[in-house]
Amino acid sequence: MEKYQAIEQSIKKKFRGSIWCRFTEGINKYQLVSEGDKIAVCISGGKDSMLMAKLFQELKRHNKFEFELVFLIMDPGYNDINRQMILNNLEILNIDATIFETQIFDSVADVDKSPCYLCARMRRGHLYHKAQDLGCNKIALGHHYDDVIETILMGMLYGGQIQTMMPKLKSTNFETMELIRPMYLIREEAIINWKLHNDLQFLQCACRFTENCMLSDNQGGNSKRLEMKNLIKQFKKTSPYIESNIFKSVENVNLNTIIAYKKDGIKHHFLDEYNNGEI
Repeated sequence: MEKYQAIEQSIKKKFRGSIWCRFTEGINKYQLVSEGDKIAVCISGGKDSMLMAKLFQELKRHNKFEFELVFLIMDPGYNDINRQMILNNLEILNIDATIFETQIFDSVADVDKSPCYLCARMRRGHLYHKAQDLGCNKIALGHHYDDVIETILMGMLYGGQIQTMMPKLKSTNFETMELIRPMYLIREEAIINWKLHNDLQFLQCACRFTENCMLSDNQGGNSKRLEMKNLIKQFKKTSPYIESNIFKSVENVNLNTIIAYKKDGIKHHFLDEYNNGEI
């Protein structure tokens, strides 16, 4: 048996409950894939997006309607070692991907304020543009359940707002294009276990600022996201339901108890309805 076949078998058997079923549940629950879609599955070289590519291959083999897949990799200026690691993993996993180059790392190298934010926005824009040129109507990103709850906490603690990472959203700059997150319900721990079980190594710190970092599975560095991971670990010592409660908090918003909220860029205040006797 080829290694990629053993990897695929592990998804269908050992990790069926923790990965495959959660992948299909997210797709069905949030209506992420439709008949006639052409989806650009965006691969960064990390564990999450590489697994997402394998999951989409499996979905394509068994789905009940027709849709197309393009496995898309943007090289923002990786060094030779990191680029070769991506190429090696594509071969190991039996993924045929389209690779295109940009110079995003050079563009943000001298930016002092929020270079990571600027880099992420530029990467997203290049992916949308390339996917659109290839005739795709959707791009798929590998964000998972833990990314979602960490984003909720970061928004509250550092942004002074309640917001979440949506399972799908329509692009405001690329007409007809949509972003989907099919790994939305998959826990990061399951992805790490899948990686370890199959003895796989993926990119972790590929960015120009941290490309010498060899730590794996998002456990290195001093980022705000790592801070949220550690905070959640502390919360879990008190209650095992902390993570699911954070996730559910943005599904169970009671507008009658909200001071103010924004809808389509317009701010609404509870006094607007309160003074009119509506609440």
